[in-house]
Amino acid sequence: MKKITVKIDGMMCGMCESHVNDAVRGKFPVKKVKSSHAKGETVILTEADIDEAALRAAIDATGYRVLSVESGPYRKKGLLSRLQ
Repeated sequence: MKKITVKIDGMMCGMCESHVNDAVRGKFPVKKVKSSHAKGETVILTEADIDEAALRAAIDATGYRVLSVESGPYRKKGLLSRLQ
């Protein structure tokens, strides 16, 4: 599983977060997407590769501006994950 963190400029409220989440869910096969206007970021968990240019275009189409995109492997946090 991959974790993609997108830094976004322009989100001001919970509705802004919903717009970005809906845009990502509508364009890509994701397991989870969560946005935070306070942090100015969206975190995406996915099994499939997501093209960065397509991701930027999908978010830019909502009226918000992508500042950066970082991706890496996702490691589940919690007590049971430490036992592996």
